[in-house]
Amino acid sequence: VLFRSGHWRRASMAAAIIPESASIKQAVSLINMIDTAKFPRLLSRILQKLHLKAERSFNEEEEEKLQVAFSLEKQDLHLVLETISFMLEQAVYHNVKPTVLKQQLENIHLEQDKAEAFASAWASAGQETVEKFRLRNLAPKKLETTGWQLNLQMAQSSRAKMASPRAVLELGVSSEDSKSLEKVAVEFTHAELLEFFNKLECIQAQLDSLA
Repeated sequence: VLFRSGHWRRASMAAAIIPESASIKQAVSLINMIDTAKFPRLLSRILQKLHLKAERSFNEEEEEKLQVAFSLEKQDLHLVLETISFMLEQAVYHNVKPTVLKQQLENIHLEQDKAEAFASAWASAGQETVEKFRLRNLAPKKLETTGWQLNLQMAQSSRAKMASPRAVLELGVSSEDSKSLEKVAVEFTHAELLEFFNKLECIQAQLDSLA
């Protein structure tokens, strides 16, 4: 639950709200290498769109520019963006103070200048972001079934004989206003599946921290 007796959960200095999973450790090392002067603008943009689940913080063209600006590979950039979003979402769910957020981030070895940038951004826009999350409507969908299959897509070129393996995830979801089961099929390449796995790991860590 996100609310208790009408109030959002507030984390103490001792309670860890950001676990040190393998992907978060990797993301922290990448974040520590980002130019400190450019980092606050990145945080500000992510905070602005944090409550918009269906909308990415940056479009494809903007992400390409970020790759160049931060000297990151596409996959590493996505890990950084997802992890920053996760960290800020944890701040929302636990309704932490800027000083607590700073300490939490330093506890997982984020460098002081980056942790201070998080605290500054949260001090400026944190309460506004919390309020946006309060007002956001969650889609009334419930996962009922899961399945998967592996497809081999043959190369288009007659010269290329290699098959491209793709995983298809099949989800059965239901809603409160319908008794029928809606089937959703999502196809992943190897790289896309790895990125999806990293997102699921962040979601699992967040659920664990709220349990």
